[in-house]
Amino acid sequence: MYDLTALRRILAESSDPANPSAEQLEALFQRLHRLAVVGMSRDPSKAARRVPSYLAAQGYEVIPVNPHADRIMGKKALPRLADVEDHLDLVVVFRPSDQAGPIVAEAADRAGRPTIWLQEGIRADAEAAAARARGRVVVQDLCTYKVHRAIFR
Repeated sequence: MYDLTALRRILAESSDPANPSAEQLEALFQRLHRLAVVGMSRDPSKAARRVPSYLAAQGYEVIPVNPHADRIMGKKALPRLADVEDHLDLVVVFRPSDQAGPIVAEAADRAGRPTIWLQEGIRADAEAAAARARGRVVVQDLCTYKVHRAIFR
């Protein structure tokens, strides 16, 4: 068990009080292996590229999803989440809030029940509530990088 004090502070800053607890987020990262990043950027200066790069450097398998890119970080970029055939533990969304809802709904329908994570500043309240009502874990308005660093610092 890690000291989760810093993570609890980060959680308190999120605008979604229905996010999982610090203990649940720690457990997620402990079992995390493969994630898809919807909206992953080709631009290394953007958070939508820096955060997935960090996660890949931590040993997680990152699958880029971006219809406007052929390859990102040396990996084939897939145009849609539906094109990811592999089992996913996590779907990370780097799209504006007004575009995130359909991605949340699609991720909630995936076999394997991956956790759905909307990055800091991104929310899709109706779709998140619907996914949670179906027993899916949804995180909104929280940065995977900050959470990982808070757990494993």
